[in-house]
Amino acid sequence: MEGNQLQRQATHMRRTLFDQGYLDEQFIQLEELQDDANPNFVEEVVRVFYNDSARLIRNIEMAMGKNPMDFGKLDDVMHQFKGSCSGIGAKKVKRECTRFQDYCKEEDPEGCMGAFQAVKQEHATLKGKLDAYFQLTRQC
Repeated sequence: MEGNQLQRQATHMRRTLFDQGYLDEQFIQLEELQDDANPNFVEEVVRVFYNDSARLIRNIEMAMGKNPMDFGKLDDVMHQFKGSCSGIGAKKVKRECTRFQDYCKEEDPEGCMGAFQAVKQEHATLKGKLDAYFQLTRQC
């Protein structure tokens, strides 16, 4: 595929991520830090996010398996996860994290379970979309 067409496709894909609410302005701030000396900066930050978030998800899963659930601990771990989401501009994932924390405050185990499934789903969806975006940008 021609370079200009790939560039237009990448630009459209990026705009769609914002238009559909997957990303917020923090992602733009990361992009502004990228330069010729570190042309893959954003992709590297996102890769670190996904490595770290996998660990946090495992920690949440383990904490949710305890009976009774320690809602304080769950809230603390989700707070860390939400902070990581904020760092890359993962808007939809962050919103689901907030919903999970609300259920923790209510000490609602079923609400936490449902919200956690939504967190994992949004996390996986964004990963797929960003993987495709970065794959395309590497071709440009």
